[in-house]
This record gives sequence, structure tokens and C-alpha cells, in this order.
Amino acid sequence: MRARAASDDSYFLGEGPVWDAVRQRLLWVDVEAGDVHFGALDVSTGLIRHTDRISFEESTGAVAVAEAGDLLVAERGSLTHVHLDGTRTHLARVLPEGRPGRLNDGAVDPAGRFLVGSLGGDREVLVRYENGACTTIDDDLTLSNGLAWSPDGGRFYSVDTMTSTVFVRDYPDGPRRQLFTVADGYPDGLCVDSAGDLWLAVWGGSRVEHRSPIGDLLGIVEVNAPHTSSVAFAGPDLDVLVITTATQHLSASDQEAYPDSGRLFTARVGATGLPTPYWNPVL
Repeated sequence: MRARAASDDSYFLGEGPVWDAVRQRLLWVDVEAGDVHFGALDVSTGLIRHTDRISFEESTGAVAVAEAGDLLVAERGSLTHVHLDGTRTHLARVLPEGRPGRLNDGAVDPAGRFLVGSLGGDREVLVRYENGACTTIDDDLTLSNGLAWSPDGGRFYSVDTMTSTVFVRDYPDGPRRQLFTVADGYPDGLCVDSAGDLWLAVWGGSRVEHRSPIGDLLGIVEVNAPHTSSVAFAGPDLDVLVITTATQHLSASDQEAYPDSGRLFTARVGATGLPTPYWNPVL
């Protein structure tokens, strides 16, 4: 299978696509630019039209949506609630002031709680925001990345990029174990479809891997951009796979060879996704 370039604009570090079913909109971030973007998906063509953007002073590692439309944004070291009127409320500091690195990929669990990981320090963390505070899940990662749950919510998948490892555990508190490792590139963002299969973006690999729940490789979606960063199923029927990419760390010759780098891509892969859980602001 091959994905097609779907956006007019290119992003330095496009990441974290999220489908908001209530408002039929796509959200994603351009991490180092500090932007959260909004777009409309044309399901007949697979093209994505940019509709809006909100900006932050520092990085935006991830965005989540509440059912009412409020946003939770993972800024460089803290979590921010963006209300419907545009006002912003600080929720929690995740990383200590002055600590190197930043928050990275995040996702909402089946109960409506937000999980987010970090990168850029010595020992990276994965935390869950609940009851106004953060509970540490992992504190020994190299670069915390993609997060996803099985259709029944009982299995939790997470990525440690620099060890090329995808982990699985019973959720919420089962022991972590290695599910598989990736060769030729680094595992990045991932999602799970309605059959329980995994779809994993491979940074440096120009592809998305389709894996079974036990980690067997079932197929490949080729992407004409070396740095595929994350994936999500979108559209009214959740049957369009949206893929974010990046120009970060590409040389001038790389960008010339892959001019679509940094754009959003889409593909119809014969699978349907799971509804994205909404963040519950009262948890």
C-alpha cells in the first residue's frame, strides 16, 4: 500500500493526529513551532484542508480534545487546558523547571485520562494525569512515544523509540513486557484499529507498519517521506489512515529527494479505527 500527500502545507515536526468525531475535524501539532493545527478531511479525495491554528510560546508535544471541544495541550514541560472561549488554565507541571527536554507524544485512555511521555533527558518518563496530579507509569525510558489501547481497553501499547521497542501491558497497572522491536528505523506514533491490529509510524523508515496484536508484521504502507511520525484513523467511518511526517533532521539533499516531507498523508488500508476517547476534564 502507498499513502498520498494530503496537505498543502509542510510541517517541521508534524505529530499527534487526533480525530474529533463530534466536530468532524482533525487536529495535529507542529511540535517545535509550538502550534496546534485544525483541518477538515475530504473523505472522497483523502485531502486535508487546513482551517485554523493556535500557538504557544514553547513546544506542543501533543493535543487532546474533550467532548465539549476544550483542549488539553502538552507544552514543553506542563499541561494546559484551553477553554472554549480561548482562555488557558495551567493544569500541572510534569517536568521540573530547568530540566532538559520536553513533553512528547500523548493520548487519552479509555477512562478519559491523559497520558504523556517525555524526551531529551537522562531517564524519560511516562505519566498519567488524573485528579489534578501526575502518576508516574514508567521512569526508565529513552524517548517515550506512541500510546494506544486494544479495543476492549485491557491492553496498553507504548513505544520507547531509541531502544526500537514496542511494549505491551495489561491496563491500567499490569507489568510491562516487550512485544516486538523494529529494524530499519525507529518506532514512533501508533494507533489500534477495530480488529485490534497496530499501525506504527517508523521514523527514518518511510513507512507505517501494520502489525498483529502479538507483533507479527502483516503489511506496509509506503510513505514518500523518510520521517513518518504518527498515525490516526479519521473520517465519519474512521476508514482513512492519516499519517504525519517531518522535515526535522533532513539534509537539503534529502528534502530535494523527498519534497513531500513534512506534509500530512492519507491512505485507505482496508481497516477501520477505534473512536478516539475524549479527555474528561473532571478526572
